[in-house]
Amino acid sequence: MTPPESLAESLAEPLAERPAAAPEIAAVLLAGGLSRRMGGGDKCLRELGGRTLLARIIATIRPQVAALALNANGDAARFAAYDLPVVADPVAGFPGPLAGILAGMRWAAAAAPGCRWLLSLPTDTPFPPPDLATRLLATVEAGATIATCASGGRRHPAIALWPVALADALERALVQEDLHKIEVFTGRYARTLVEWPTLPYDPFFNANGPEDLIAAERLLRDAASRETP
Repeated sequence: MTPPESLAESLAEPLAERPAAAPEIAAVLLAGGLSRRMGGGDKCLRELGGRTLLARIIATIRPQVAALALNANGDAARFAAYDLPVVADPVAGFPGPLAGILAGMRWAAAAAPGCRWLLSLPTDTPFPPPDLATRLLATVEAGATIATCASGGRRHPAIALWPVALADALERALVQEDLHKIEVFTGRYARTLVEWPTLPYDPFFNANGPEDLIAAERLLRDAASRETP
C-alpha cells in the first residue's frame, strides 16, 4: 500500500481503502507495563488529540485482523468501554512485553483457533500503519518465522508477527530461563526485519513520556494545518 501523504490523511483514511482483515491473524495490544516514565497509571488511557492512545490504536488495528485483545494487568473493568477481551500476564512480576505476547498467544489459541499468527503492538504507539498486518504476513509467508519492524534505522522488537505455536517455547524461556529481552528470544528463529519510512511521519512514534505526548500533539496540529486549504 502506498504510504499516506500526511499524518492527517492517514488518520482519516476510509476503511474501504485499507487492506482487508487477515483472517489468519489475531492481535494483542500490549499495556501490561508499569508506565514509570509517564508517571504511572495506564499510559494507553492518556489522551492525544481528544482521543485516548488506546482508541487510536484500536481504530487502526481492528480492521486489519480477525481478532483483537488487550494485554493489561489489574482490574479489567477500567477498559470496559473498549469492548475488548483483556488478558493478564501469565507470568508474575511484570516481566515485560514477552509476557504480554505470551498472554496473547494463549488467548489466540483458545479464542481464535483459526489464527496461526499473532500481531503484537505496544499501546504507546498511536500512529501504526494501516498495512502493518499485511506487510508482516507477506514476510512470514516468504519464509521467516517471526517478522519484526523498524523505522528510521531503529528496531521495534515488540511490534512483530509471531506464530501462535511458539507459545510453549516462549513460556519456557520466560519461566525456566528468566529471559526478558525480546531480541534474544527472536534471535533463536528465522527473523526478518521489515522497514517502514519515517516521512511524512514515523508510524512507530513512541509516546513513552509526557514530552512525547506533547510532540505527538504537535504532529497532529502540523498535519491538520497542512491539510487546511
